[in-house]
Amino acid sequence: MEKTVYLLLGITSVVCVAVIIWRAWMLRWNSVVPAKIANALESYRTRDDAKNLQRACTENPSPLGRLISLAAERADWPKADNMDSLETAARHEVVQLERGLVVLEVIVGIAPLLGLVGTIAGMMTVFGDLGQTGLNDATKLAQGIALILRATLAGLLIAIPSLIFWSYFSKKVEVLAVEMETLCDEFIRKQYRDQ
Repeated sequence: MEKTVYLLLGITSVVCVAVIIWRAWMLRWNSVVPAKIANALESYRTRDDAKNLQRACTENPSPLGRLISLAAERADWPKADNMDSLETAARHEVVQLERGLVVLEVIVGIAPLLGLVGTIAGMMTVFGDLGQTGLNDATKLAQGIALILRATLAGLLIAIPSLIFWSYFSKKVEVLAVEMETLCDEFIRKQYRDQ
């Protein structure tokens, strides 16, 4: 039982590290809100500048680029319809940015519980052995208790970084979403300025 718990804790820690690296790579600012697209949006004045903006979006595939391309493709739609379509697409992009965060959230919950299960299983073994051999060797009892508490420590050492990165990535997704919303709103206002 204890080996199974330690195996599960090991798998949990590997998954945790993999998700952290994956999300850190995917949530880089320039891969979500590329500077070239932001600069092209800033210099966008009229619909004649749309080619430069489209080129920037094509050359820098990103959530922001997909949203701006969608809004530009639907420039002939009424403003309200284009805004509704853009909001729906933006929600989809934010969901994509949040991928994997639920795994970290689950690890935050289960890692300490797995550690606790390991501790309880270890205590059952130690006290079961103690019942058979008696309390002749206090050193052996102390070593057994130290061994079983390692499972709790391992669970906490997995859960704490998971919680830190889950909080960090959640906040970063929120900040990126606000930045994309601001830039898309600016684009829509410029696109429909004459209406």
